[in-house]
Amino acid sequence: MASNTPNLECRMYEARYPEVDMAVMIQVKNIADMGAYVSLLEYNNIEGMILFSELSRRRIRSVSSLIKVGRQEPVMVLRVDKEKGYIDLSKRRVAEEDIATCEERYNKSKLVHSIMRHVAETMQLDLEDLYIHVGWPLYRKYGHAFEAFKLIVADPDTILDSLTREVKEAGPDGKEVTKVVRALTEEVKDALIKNIKRRMTPQPMKIRADIEMKCFQFDGVLHIKEAMRKAEATGNDDCPVKIKLVAPPLYVLTTQTLDKEQGIQVLTSAIQACTEVIDGHKGKLVVKEAPRAVSERDDNLLAQHMKQLNESNADVDGDDDSEEEDTGMGDIDIDGPAGVHE
Repeated sequence: MASNTPNLECRMYEARYPEVDMAVMIQVKNIADMGAYVSLLEYNNIEGMILFSELSRRRIRSVSSLIKVGRQEPVMVLRVDKEKGYIDLSKRRVAEEDIATCEERYNKSKLVHSIMRHVAETMQLDLEDLYIHVGWPLYRKYGHAFEAFKLIVADPDTILDSLTREVKEAGPDGKEVTKVVRALTEEVKDALIKNIKRRMTPQPMKIRADIEMKCFQFDGVLHIKEAMRKAEATGNDDCPVKIKLVAPPLYVLTTQTLDKEQGIQVLTSAIQACTEVIDGHKGKLVVKEAPRAVSERDDNLLAQHMKQLNESNADVDGDDDSEEEDTGMGDIDIDGPAGVHE
């Protein structure tokens, strides 16, 4: 590598190592005899290890079902030996709420990192130097640089002009003096603003609700289909509503929107429309999960679950008519046997 090529490798945060009991995003590199070697994606891919005993709370039948090379997921930090560079991690101790927090933080940090790296590359700057004078001060001041970047879209000067760096230069008497100057030159500042504006456009979020619908009438299936049509009709161009059968009697309603409150409101109306149709035909609708914003992970889990159900249904021969019957009668509940809930 030529010596004038700037360094574009850098951790995302000021701390070189994560704290113990913190959830971090990793990528599995390889599986060894004792456990899995992983890269800590937020800490410039430094190595960590998950011992097999830290994979699951249950007895492990198959390691490959719990951990796969290439997979990215949040894990808990157990120990950090800064001198030797050892980091021990646990998959089984990471709580559901820590997973959600870690995923949200990582997605924000990844976007910030991508913008910073692109500016460093195009402007021929050292990435760590850009983090020292721009990224990490913004993390300190705003909790996360992502929050500062959101504000920069509307008001770049106030935020970026407040960042400074110290430079040493020779004074009139030949002695070295320290001067405080703006952290960014106009060219670098313009490049940063341009990249932030291009990348920080609002992204639509997915809103989801889970319901159970059962109708014991002879034409139960038709009434449920009518309810589904009514639910989808409550959507609009900004918030289109879709409803899908997961496995009788479980259905999932979804919409995508830039406005979370509007999305929740639209799905609430869709459930109301479903309920009116089902109640009118002496059926029953139960809200299993109220409308809420969901992550990509929730989406993937649902897709995985539906795939497993489809595969297990495909294994049963002579079962062509069962879906209509099940949809109408509502005898199958993926959480176990369930009657009509009052």
